[in-house]
Amino acid sequence: MTKKIVFTADVVHKLLGVREAQQAPAALMKIIMDQQKRNELFKEFLDVSTDVSHDWFSEYFMSVQADRKDKKQDFTPESISKLVNMLIGSNDSSEYYEVAAGTGSMMIQRWQQDRLKHKPWDYRPSMYFYHLEELGDSTLPFLIFNCAIRGMNATIVHGDSLKRAARQVYFIQNDEDDYLHFSTVNVMPHSKDVEQEFDIRQWLEPEQNHIESTEIPARYNEAIQKLAAGKEDKLEEK
Repeated sequence: MTKKIVFTADVVHKLLGVREAQQAPAALMKIIMDQQKRNELFKEFLDVSTDVSHDWFSEYFMSVQADRKDKKQDFTPESISKLVNMLIGSNDSSEYYEVAAGTGSMMIQRWQQDRLKHKPWDYRPSMYFYHLEELGDSTLPFLIFNCAIRGMNATIVHGDSLKRAARQVYFIQNDEDDYLHFSTVNVMPHSKDVEQEFDIRQWLEPEQNHIESTEIPARYNEAIQKLAAGKEDKLEEK
């Protein structure tokens, strides 16, 4: 039996408030970077479907967003994502790494596998961490969406995995460590520490000042806190 596609292009575009497919990535990214609007959008999507065990956007993206000609974008079908994760397994690893993550179909199947190892009252998002990399500008907002709505902890390098040239590095964190909470979205500073941590050799865009989390893991804490302090100083000057 073929699974009914719930998030058709019309549904996605209506939720994002756009009329044409080419407007969707920018519109979603703008919402992603506004915590209040992002969480409201998450609730609107969940009103349509609460089944977060698969990528809502894979069929949508393949039909209206994928750039097959220039970027050779083809996205992994859900059946293949499930099969690969079943064959590979997690080997009891708490960390996951994927380049060319797309909208997150493969990652979501791994996340589903990870959380089903536990009883609902035992599972905590901090048990697992997902390291992701993605080149596509139009794909990135959907990948961030998929991580944050599921309350995951992840880093996303937006850039070229081979050349190690990045636009930004995003840090997605479930501040409450509660699977019923959405994650925050933070942008890492373009510091030497971040370059070393993620092997970034070139920045393709200016640094963005965007911090939502109140507490940061130790290895990211120093760089993040410096950026947050700078943001507070600028607000005081105003």
